[in-house]
Amino acid sequence: MEEKQVKRRMVVLVPVPAQGHVTPMMQLGKALHLKGFSITVVQTQYNRVSSSKDFSDFHFLTIPGSLTESDFKNLGALPFLLKLNQVCEASFKQCLSQLLHEQGDDDIACVVYDEYMYFSQPAAMEFQLPSAVFSTTSATALVCRSVLSKVNAAAFLIDMKDPETQDKVFPGMDPLRYKDLPTSAFGPLESIIKLYNNAVNIQTASAVIINSASCLESSSLARLQRELQVLVYPIGPLHIAASAPSSLLEEDRSCVEWLNKQKSSSVIYISLGSLALTQTKEMLEMAWGLSNSNQPFLWVIRPGSVPGSEWTESLPVEFSKLVLERGYIVKWAPQMEVLRHPAVGGFWSHCGWNSTLESIGEGVPMICRPFTGDQRVNARYLESVWRIGVLLEGELDKGTVESSVKRLTVDEEGADMRKRAIDLKEKLEASVRSGGSSSSSLDDFVNSLKMKNSM
Repeated sequence: MEEKQVKRRMVVLVPVPAQGHVTPMMQLGKALHLKGFSITVVQTQYNRVSSSKDFSDFHFLTIPGSLTESDFKNLGALPFLLKLNQVCEASFKQCLSQLLHEQGDDDIACVVYDEYMYFSQPAAMEFQLPSAVFSTTSATALVCRSVLSKVNAAAFLIDMKDPETQDKVFPGMDPLRYKDLPTSAFGPLESIIKLYNNAVNIQTASAVIINSASCLESSSLARLQRELQVLVYPIGPLHIAASAPSSLLEEDRSCVEWLNKQKSSSVIYISLGSLALTQTKEMLEMAWGLSNSNQPFLWVIRPGSVPGSEWTESLPVEFSKLVLERGYIVKWAPQMEVLRHPAVGGFWSHCGWNSTLESIGEGVPMICRPFTGDQRVNARYLESVWRIGVLLEGELDKGTVESSVKRLTVDEEGADMRKRAIDLKEKLEASVRSGGSSSSSLDDFVNSLKMKNSM
């Protein structure tokens, strides 16, 4: 006689509709699914995740009346996010009401929402559902956002405009300088502080989950535990613990064949994320420096990342000549596969948290070129705390590019960075194994859900 299948209790996930936020949220979903929960992903009409074979066990709901791609283009990233939280609260309550009607009051174990999707909180509270905030950035960046949420915007703006102040260490945040703090290129400081105020005000949430590990950020995690006054669960890196492909862009795997033909640890992999824009002048300086370094390079140039051009067609003819001999260009790459390839010796990155964790997780040192937000925090830590990165600041020139590439791939300094990166890789792998700090933290979170709902 066939055994009756036990019904899984549900976790509802609410990700920000952007690649850097979707990826870890889907990995979290996979990790919780492996722990026995069913997963429902509530998403907006913008940047929806497809229900691919990787997530065939997940249920996807779209919030009706949420913002679309045209809204994102018209508003810009920061106003889009602020407006998204305004328009989604009522319709998200309808989604939860529908789920409760279908599932029963006791079948939703928790609502886990990205810290920037804070409209989820009053809905969870109205239905008396446990909720948890998920931070997709580093613990240190979350500490920074908490600090910035309390500053006087006008006074802070004056400080930020002073070149001397910019280079000073921000009080209580050593080694972070004023200019390393996670302000944004996507909107004015007042709007950023408003967003941070809403995001760090966790109110009734019972926990904060962070995609990090104590071996990377023990002091920042301890500070959060003290200041937030709720349980903090560092459960990362999730890409190691629960790999789940969730690219919103099509990957070009032809670059792997090209990598197969290159020497060990010789290639610089360049990918500046899914949002950053690079001006033509900077593209040319990068191309000249890369060419002069005499090292092979794999360069991801995302369509639309060069202002005024669909792809590379507007770049001068000399650009093509410079990259033709040693370079290989794709529109998007299978990043994890690239980083673990033996030919890759360094990663030139915007230092988003996912890319940072993925690079450390493969023992690959980095060239750090942050653009906005928490990327500056990560870049500073890569260079000054973990000592596995070369930070590029200010206006780029070909000489700086050439010397940075050589430091990483040719010089003894690069070999030392690689050793430290491999040491961190081993520590991260240990943290997600059974009994490791992140694995135990995930178990503690899962057990807390079971305890709350057994009362």
